[in-house]
Amino acid sequence: MKVKISADSTCDLPKALIEKYDIGIMPLYIIRAGESLKDGEEITTPEVFDYTARTGELCGTAAVTIMDYVNAWTEWKKEYDAIVHVSLSSELSASYSNACIAAQEVGDVWVVDSRNLSTGTGHLVLDAGEMAEKGMDAADIAKALESLLTKLDVSFVLDTLIYLRKGGRCSALAALGANLLSLKPCIEVRDGTMDLGKKYRGKLDKAFLQYITDRLKDRDDIDTRRIFITDSGISEEMRAVLKETVLSCQPFEQVYFSRSGCVISGHCGPWCMGILYYHK
Repeated sequence: MKVKISADSTCDLPKALIEKYDIGIMPLYIIRAGESLKDGEEITTPEVFDYTARTGELCGTAAVTIMDYVNAWTEWKKEYDAIVHVSLSSELSASYSNACIAAQEVGDVWVVDSRNLSTGTGHLVLDAGEMAEKGMDAADIAKALESLLTKLDVSFVLDTLIYLRKGGRCSALAALGANLLSLKPCIEVRDGTMDLGKKYRGKLDKAFLQYITDRLKDRDDIDTRRIFITDSGISEEMRAVLKETVLSCQPFEQVYFSRSGCVISGHCGPWCMGILYYHK
């Protein structure tokens, strides 16, 4: 069976990995001044931040439409026997429910709710790509992904909670308190939604390093096959320091950097960074 792997744009995978496994990317929409723009195709992350800086307003977001899924999958089905689609968490977007409706219309499409976001979803997509390369059928790939998603560890450290507050993702009081106290909050993905975790005090670069140490050091339950360091815009120098810190804590075989797309960045704001990996 020839299986096509499909994913929402919020998987935030680097272009090289998308091309390596021929992943079909379904863009969500960014709503800017009433105009709907495809995430990563018609608008970029810097443009999202620039709009907010100029206007004080956030860009909105919208799910992949049922028709978008139907059109793309129908075209891919001309070449592939089946499709496995990995969606953004159903708790965060209507994309999953839209994908399920579209799958019924197209047929031979398995939709997996990642219960996750960004390269947390991206891990599942890469594993799906590897399984498809090995010749696994679509049903078995989907079943395998559902067993893996519970092992994901996904979190981010934010420079500010303003974007989450404006987007309705946390209370104004929590955002105000974090900003007044110069705290850098950690956001953790739990049961498909975002929760507030540990808060770090002080400069952002030091908060990043402490966060990595807290998540990884002296742990024996981490799958060291692969880790993503995902950010919404930091320097290459800082990326190098982060990688060095990660590898000083755990001997990961593969360390990938990823820039978050417009949807994820638009909720988390600039200077956000997270490490995303599996537990054993």
